[in-house]
Amino acid sequence: MQDQSRKRHIAKTITWRIVGTIDTILVSWYITGNPLTGLKIGFVEIITKMVLYYFHERVWFKINLSEKGIIQESRKRHIAKTFTWRGVGTLDTMLLSWLITGNPLTGLKIGLSELLTKMILYYLHERAWYRTNYGLPNRK
Repeated sequence: MQDQSRKRHIAKTITWRIVGTIDTILVSWYITGNPLTGLKIGFVEIITKMVLYYFHERVWFKINLSEKGIIQESRKRHIAKTFTWRGVGTLDTMLLSWLITGNPLTGLKIGLSELLTKMILYYLHERAWYRTNYGLPNRK
């Protein structure tokens, strides 16, 4: 089961990173007016976000909130995961955008703009993955 869940988390990491990187590039390009800056921020994020996302998935896998009676329904769990991931992701985006542009205000604008777009996209991504059994051979 452990190996299967790792495969699932790696696959989710890759699919989310594709969606997230496209969003980052477009938002950064829109805010800076420079497509090259959008590409730089997006491509640097590929590495940082994949590592952070993988560990986020592992933590959520290990803390089974339904057993503790805290979160039982999948939609509530996915909403909770959305908020925790968005906090981590937004901080990463702000810092990278600041470093790449040299402007902390630009980093803040990009990070805050992504809050809404990424939360919606992440929730939809979680719901899509919930409907697949990949990496969960015992789930019915």
